[in-house]
Amino acid sequence: MIRPVVRDAFFLGQKSEPATPDDASVGRDLRDTLRANRERCVGMAANMIGMKKRVIIVNMGPVDVVMYNPVLLGGDSPYEAEEGCLSLDGVRRATRYQRIEVEYRDDRWRKHRQAYAGWIAQIIQHEMDHLEGILI
Repeated sequence: MIRPVVRDAFFLGQKSEPATPDDASVGRDLRDTLRANRERCVGMAANMIGMKKRVIIVNMGPVDVVMYNPVLLGGDSPYEAEEGCLSLDGVRRATRYQRIEVEYRDDRWRKHRQAYAGWIAQIIQHEMDHLEGILI
C-alpha cells in the first residue's frame, strides 16, 4: 500500500521499535511507497510512512532491498555529505562513512552481514539515522 510521507519533525524525532516477523507488511508498504516516489527518493525508513519500526528500504540499482532491524557494525573513511530528505525541506550536511558493514534481516527473516560502499552506504546511513530519530 502506498502510504503518505510523514513530515512531522516531532514524530520523526522519536526512536523506532525493533521489528518482528509480524512486521512484513511494513516492508511491503515501504516498497510500494518508494516505488511511487522513485523520481525523488532512493531510500526510506518506516517512520517516514508513519510506522515506528526498525525497517528501511534502499534502492540498490535494479533492486530495492528491505532491511529489518539493521545494525551498523562499523565504518571507515568519514566524509562530509550534503543530503536531502523526502520528509524535510532543503539540503543539510551530514558526516558519513565511505565504507560500512551492516547486519540485518531480510523479508524471510534470514540474517545477513554485508559490506557497502559509496552512494549505497550513504543512503543506508541516512535511513538508519531515521530509526534513531536523527533528522539531518
